[in-house]
Amino acid sequence: MKISALYTRYSTVANGVQAPLLLVIRLYWGLQFVQAGWGKLSHLDRTAGFFANLHLPLPLANAALAGGTEFFGGLALVIGLGARMAALPLIFTMFVAYATAEHEALAAIFRDPDKFTAATPFLFLYAALLVLAFGPGCWSLDHWLGQRKATA
Repeated sequence: MKISALYTRYSTVANGVQAPLLLVIRLYWGLQFVQAGWGKLSHLDRTAGFFANLHLPLPLANAALAGGTEFFGGLALVIGLGARMAALPLIFTMFVAYATAEHEALAAIFRDPDKFTAATPFLFLYAALLVLAFGPGCWSLDHWLGQRKATA
């Protein structure tokens, strides 16, 4: 058997892992975003106090915005509806988290990458980047609606 035929078979099998992997990432990290957002929204005063200690402007408004972004963006990831669009504000929110609450980890990105990857926002950021880059996968409402539109 030729190498190209083996590679084609291997690629076919590997492509079969894409949809379930993206579904697991969306479900797990989407729910984590939902929980984090709900925690911020349900304890808005405490979250605003934390944001004020970080010297963020308009701490109450920013707490509500971050909580809402995480909650509703997480829901979008879970159901796979508008997932790529939801990933953008989630990514921005995680960059803000790095720049404020985890600025030492952000500063150490090249000097001490382990510190950067061990920070709380890292896996949230990574999951959102994966959804932005690869989409929600074929097991999502985005895909289902796209298929319906294509056949209409």
